[in-house]
Amino acid sequence: MYTNLAYNAYTQNNIGVESPEKLIQMMYEGILRFNMQAKRSIGDNDIERRTYWINRSNAVLTELINILDYNQGEISHYLAGLYSYQLRLLSEANLYNNSTKLDEVTQVFKGLLEAWKESTNVANQA
Repeated sequence: MYTNLAYNAYTQNNIGVESPEKLIQMMYEGILRFNMQAKRSIGDNDIERRTYWINRSNAVLTELINILDYNQGEISHYLAGLYSYQLRLLSEANLYNNSTKLDEVTQVFKGLLEAWKESTNVANQA
């Protein structure tokens, strides 16, 4: 259903993406933006917009799961579980109009984004 949706959206809008590492960073940033909009929609009690933004985050998360390379070891399996749990939290946030669940997902992706930037900068400098 969501297969390649996030990837296609980013590549169409950002033809000059220089690397897969940058694409992952953009996907993490997208989830953070979409969650911010969803939280605003929860505050406004706008069910339609809340659902729209949470679905956008779901699409990116699904794409992140689909592009995991399980040949890279245990980290891929860990991320698959983490991403799946975040999908569950987003579903609960949407179902119960719960900004706390949304905040939890946002905190996880802030941490992932920071770690990703740090690890890709180190890799690019080496």
